[in-house]
Amino acid sequence: MQINPIIAFSIQHLGKNVKYPDKNTNYCCFDKEKIDKIIAERERALPYIENVLKTTQDTRAVLDGLYILNRMLDNNVKGIDKMYPVLSRFNNTNSPDVQVMLAGIYRKTLVPDAFGPLNRMLAKQIFYPNSPHFDPTEEIGGAILEYIRSYNAQQAYTK
Repeated sequence: MQINPIIAFSIQHLGKNVKYPDKNTNYCCFDKEKIDKIIAERERALPYIENVLKTTQDTRAVLDGLYILNRMLDNNVKGIDKMYPVLSRFNNTNSPDVQVMLAGIYRKTLVPDAFGPLNRMLAKQIFYPNSPHFDPTEEIGGAILEYIRSYNAQQAYTK
């Protein structure tokens, strides 16, 4: 089944309504109605989102795409873990907003290759904090702890 053309158009124009954190709001704000429609397309929307994330240089579009993937994970959409090669493009970002979004996705997918980049993100934020409105180390550190918990549980309960 193909994706709704209106939704495909919306995905091509990700980032248009993203609002960055400010002194009154310590998180990004997204277009809930548009995002809910994209999420409803489930796995059919993934190739379109992947294409945007492969090519965009617009941080707002990246944030929109990552937020959608994070919400899709909450809705049990399959295949997002396979997008790590595309997501890894943003592993070295200095954007605390992108770091938080990636950490949320990595926390839920537990892709083994993401563990090192999460540690690098945490170190960057510890030594060079750059977010005046929120603390990215909370989400990044939580993702790292989830990796440790998950892998320790696998070893502890293998017998």
